[in-house]
Amino acid sequence: MAVLDSKIPEGPLEEKWDKHKNNINLVNPANKRNIDIIVVGTGLAGGSAAATLAELGYNVKTFCYQDSPRRAHSIAAQGGINASKNYQGDGDSDYRLFYDTVKGGDYRSREANVYRLAQVSGSIIDQCVAQGVPFAREYGGLLDNRSFGGVLVSRTFYAKGQTGQQLLLGAYSAMNRQINRGKIQSFNRHEMMDLVLVDGKARGIIARNMLTGEIERHSAHAVVLASGGYGNVFFLSTNAMGSNVMAAWRAHRRGAFFANPCYTQIHPTCIPVTGEHQSKLTLMSESLRNDGRIWVPKKKEDAKAIREGKKRPTDLSEEERDYYLERRYPAFGNLVPRDVASRAAKERCDAGYGVNKTGEAVYLDFASAIERYGKEKAFTMGSKNPSKEEITKLGKDTVASKYGNLFDMYQKIVDQNPYETPMMIYPAVHYTMGGLWVDYNLQTTIPGCYAAGEANFSDHGANRLGASALMQGLADGYFVLPYTIGDYLSKDIGTGKIPTDSSEFDAVENDVKARIEKLMNAGGKNSVDSYHKKLGRIMWDKCGMARNEQGLKEALKEIAALREDFWKNVKVPGTSTGKNSELEKAGRVADFLELGELFAKDALNRNESAGGHFREEYQTEEGEALRDDENFRYVAAWEYTGNIGEAKLHKEELEFHNIELKTRSYK
Repeated sequence: MAVLDSKIPEGPLEEKWDKHKNNINLVNPANKRNIDIIVVGTGLAGGSAAATLAELGYNVKTFCYQDSPRRAHSIAAQGGINASKNYQGDGDSDYRLFYDTVKGGDYRSREANVYRLAQVSGSIIDQCVAQGVPFAREYGGLLDNRSFGGVLVSRTFYAKGQTGQQLLLGAYSAMNRQINRGKIQSFNRHEMMDLVLVDGKARGIIARNMLTGEIERHSAHAVVLASGGYGNVFFLSTNAMGSNVMAAWRAHRRGAFFANPCYTQIHPTCIPVTGEHQSKLTLMSESLRNDGRIWVPKKKEDAKAIREGKKRPTDLSEEERDYYLERRYPAFGNLVPRDVASRAAKERCDAGYGVNKTGEAVYLDFASAIERYGKEKAFTMGSKNPSKEEITKLGKDTVASKYGNLFDMYQKIVDQNPYETPMMIYPAVHYTMGGLWVDYNLQTTIPGCYAAGEANFSDHGANRLGASALMQGLADGYFVLPYTIGDYLSKDIGTGKIPTDSSEFDAVENDVKARIEKLMNAGGKNSVDSYHKKLGRIMWDKCGMARNEQGLKEALKEIAALREDFWKNVKVPGTSTGKNSELEKAGRVADFLELGELFAKDALNRNESAGGHFREEYQTEEGEALRDDENFRYVAAWEYTGNIGEAKLHKEELEFHNIELKTRSYK
């Protein structure tokens, strides 16, 4: 078992990051001009990292499979971004943000990384405001905040229901400035196929031009992977259809350890599945839980009548409704963390109280909020005895100002007016807390290969709190990686350009071409999507919201058999020498078929329940997650051995000196 050196600085928690910045090596401006960095992925983490590194003077190449960095999946983030500014004066602080994040992750994340995240969070807001990000403001002009699950303060900054898009436009504008200066070379519609190591160090990538099919070599002194998560291993998820694990997984196959793959977040607020025709699920922002109340009928006969179309939700009185989150978790109510809310919804639906035709949906109701806001608005307008119609109109206007685009999106998809009838929601795969193992500097186990944002495992433990993904991505890109990568690159100031006509590049390019030809020549009859759907069904049924030993053992066998069949019987039409979207999908699904097995292996190995990893054998009498801190207080970092079934486990023990380990309670 390798010793994992996380390079966490000594000293008090609140001083570690400043002390580390003061002690690490730097590269002077003249030398930065001679150093090349590749950034794979141009979402919030990659875009902000590329812009900042180029601004510092490095020569940067960016790669994304989209036609523009503006199309990165980060635009889909709706609800907001956390920061401990304490603008509300409600008691927030760096420590409280740190505490909430570690607790929300069920005590399975590094204290030092999370505290650093909290420390730099305020600077993110300042940076984005300076870029012109149109955050919502209060009547006095100050930035507004709202709450998200798992916290008792308001610390989430937002731009209506399109925060991710606005933040990405800020990073994209910063990138464009550097593109125009010639400091960033942007390679759009390019997919990273493999990582190239020279003398054990990451020195470049092999990429495929997705328009021409050409295989290209690109060298650099360091490679940053900011390519997002692996939620699409489930086929149905809230991720963009193109989101994949290829960049991270190919680095894993070259020696980068993969950490905690079983930690996957199930988001409680998604539009329910309607049938086999679907290939994607749509997220309704967690911010809706600020004002929406979640409920199911108290009586099974009412739920049955609603499913059969004999009753409408508005027919049920308050006394006939079970606001189960408010009942079970009175301190946090509808704003419990995502894993808790998701399991509670599943429990109610499994018990027979689901409200859509499939029985897998609960209600998210805004009637109370509309009435509350309407009365408040009428009062401030001087109307002391408003009519019900006036209250409703004013309340709807207020709700629309906060969540209007989300309501419009729901109505277009479901063809129901959420102002008039409650939304139907159900949990779905969303974010992945696992990823490439990185040290405090965000470097993987491959020297010179870094991972940022959702591509690494570092900050969220076993469950990510809402509005923390954008915070981590921008923290890594703007304020962490630009410092820490210099410590490594300071040893490369005399290296010179990395040549691409070396035996190492030859060998990796040959591997890439052989893999492509193997896919093209499989000669089977089954489509790529058919395998992806089968894998997704195995993952959801046996590695989804709840797992157990028997199901995980079955999943391991079924995934291995499916992968073997894939390589024999998949059919990839077209050619490898031009644009071929089926070939792109085939390469990604091939990686998912390996990742899925490691996912199940990791879940089987972890005999406890923690956050998004819920083993049915390990739960309290009240159905809550039951951790085993004595035996599983560690990061599981897996080493690739050529056979997923024989992946080698390395452990990074987690130490807690500033937070007391205790059972999570939101009651």
